[in-house]
Order: sequence, then C-alpha cells, then structure tokens
Amino acid sequence: MTSFRIRHVANPLADKNAPWGDDESAVLNLAANAAARDEIASWPGYAPTPLHDMQALAAELGIARLQLKDEAHRFGLKSFKALGGAYAVLGVLRYVLQHEHGLEDVTSADLRAGKYADQVSAITVCCATDGNHGRSVAWGAQIFGCRCNIHLHEHVSQGREDAIAAYGANILRVPGHYDDSVRIAAEDAEREGWHLVSDTAWIGYEDMAARVMQGYTTLTSEIFTQLLPDEWPTHVFLQAGVGGLAAAVAGPLWEMWGAERPRIIVVEPESADCVYRSIGAGALTSVPGDLDTFMACLAAGEMSTAAWTVLKGCADDVLALEDDGARHAMRILANTTPGVVSGESGCAGIAALIAVCADADLRGTLGLDDTSRVLCINSEGDTDPEAYAATIAAT
Repeated sequence: MTSFRIRHVANPLADKNAPWGDDESAVLNLAANAAARDEIASWPGYAPTPLHDMQALAAELGIARLQLKDEAHRFGLKSFKALGGAYAVLGVLRYVLQHEHGLEDVTSADLRAGKYADQVSAITVCCATDGNHGRSVAWGAQIFGCRCNIHLHEHVSQGREDAIAAYGANILRVPGHYDDSVRIAAEDAEREGWHLVSDTAWIGYEDMAARVMQGYTTLTSEIFTQLLPDEWPTHVFLQAGVGGLAAAVAGPLWEMWGAERPRIIVVEPESADCVYRSIGAGALTSVPGDLDTFMACLAAGEMSTAAWTVLKGCADDVLALEDDGARHAMRILANTTPGVVSGESGCAGIAALIAVCADADLRGTLGLDDTSRVLCINSEGDTDPEAYAATIAAT
C-alpha cells in the first residue's frame, strides 16, 4: 500500500462526556438543522445524495466497513456547498423583505415565482470563495432573483470562475489567497451596502456562517436516515478548510449521541492546516505565508470561529496530509467499485484514511482495525473538470 506524509495531533480539549452546551447550540442545534432540511427538501431538484458501501476499498484497507456520502451531484452544483450558500441567500432575502419592506411569511416558492421581483432585484449579495461556496451563492441569487458579486482570489482556476459566472454572478478578481479575498469581500460589502454571505465566521460576524452550516446539516440528517443501526460508524473522517463541513457533521453527532458518538477525525492539507494548529494550541491559530495546495477548496489559513466553537470540544484528532495523497485517492475512487467522481478536496477524508491505514503506528493510535466502520464524505465531484481529467489520467 502506497504511503503518504501525514501528521497527527490529538485534541486535548475533546471530552466524550462533555454535554452539548449553549455555546454550541447558538451555532447549530437539531431544531435549526431540521428547519434547514425541511426548507431545502422543498426546492425543485432536491434528492438525498447516495451513501455508498465501499466494500472493495474497505477490504483493501483492512477495515470492516467504509461508507461514503457522495455529494458529487448535489443540485447539479457538484458539491455539498449547494446546501449552504443558497440557504443563506434565502435567509438574507427574507430578512430584508421583512425588515425593510414589511413583508411577512415570504416563502422560497414566492421568490422563485418572482412574486417580489421588484424588491428582490435591488438586493445584492456577495461572498469570497475558493469555488464551491461562490457557486452556491450565485445559484441561490439566480433562483431567488437578487444580484450577486463573487470575489475570487488570484489562485482560483479559470474553470471554477466560469462555473460561477454561468449562474449570472459578477466576478471580482482580487489579489492574494482565500483569507485575503474574505477580508476584501467584507470591506466591499460594508462600503457598497451589499449583503455578505460568508461561509467563514470571525468575532462579530457569526450568524451568517452559522446559517450556512445549518444548510450543510441537511446531508447529516440524510446520513442518519440512511444508516441502519448495525452500520453506525466507529470513525468519521471529515475534511476541513475553515471547518464548516466538519462542524456540520460533528455537531449533530455530538448533540444526538453524546458520549456514544464516533471518533471524529478532521483532515486538512499540510500547507493549510489551521484546524491542526488551532487544536494543537488549544486556541484559534492562523497559518502564515503560502497556502497553495492541490486540495484547492481547503486552502484556508484561518478557522471559522463558528466552526471552532463546535470542533474544539468534539474533534478527537486532526490530520494534515500531503497533496499527493489526494491525487492518489482521486484515482483510487475513480477505479474502484462503485466508481466515484471525487474532486481535489472531495477525496480528502478517504485520502487520509488510506494514508493512515498504510502507517501501522498511526493506525493503532486512531484505533483502526478489522472491526472498524468508517464514514467519509465525498464533498465535491469534478468541480474543475479539466484538473480532474488531468489528475485521473496521470500515473
């Protein structure tokens, strides 16, 4: 089995017996999660994404079971991000229509039908993105009828830009990396009166990122209904950029199952390891310098404060993986049964699992053996088709 460079840190703050508390509930809670699920399930084109039983790969890795939640076709946007950005855009529009126009009980069906087109068309939403969140915000703006500006940093590929622009968004290219684009988008929104729909949070700006994460919990709710009692995982591998997806899966696991929740393992690129550093330090810690990584949509140097609120108490371990591990995993997934289309960031959880299983010491540290049942998330498909094709064709 091919080995890849991987670093591990255990979370000294994690406590299986700690209760789900008020701070965590302010970010995510089962009632808000259910509201998001019910709303998103009402949208045209909604369908639960599949949970694949990866029997062949599980056997190769020497574990009892590997199940993969496959977000590669979510709403045609090819990413779990479809659940968050558009849901938050809907929240913005409802808020503005209520508080600035006195319109109560506005439904998403009303907005899609153009019932409030005059008012909505004057509203502008914006965000910064590595690709997938911006696509979701642009899609939400298109289907609900408002304007949209998307900030892309200089390292976002042309293919990802084109995919966002296809939903009618105005693209604003900005210098630097993802965290620079987040700052510039916030400054532009403040100056221009736009509504910032960010998937990351900072002190003083957390409600919107929490709403985005509530949209993500729809996939977690689906997993709960797709798993049979004897299939409940012992380990969950969750990729993180700013931490939103990881928190949106780990949070409901903690709230619902408490001390009985699975071992939660967060995965990052080694060059953009803000969760790894924060967990290791026991406090939010940023990554200086170059954040370039093949796992493009995980290239974040600063954790979301909303995600930190959840993950600091329930992420048992964090892994930082070299880029070649992701390339290898993409090819493995494309050529196993069932074949899965997984993009550079989508495969990160399974990539880390593969790397861990090739390292006897780390495998033992994480308690992985032939009785383990593992859950991973394929968080994106070929969101950059050109890069995907080149990676799969390489040997």
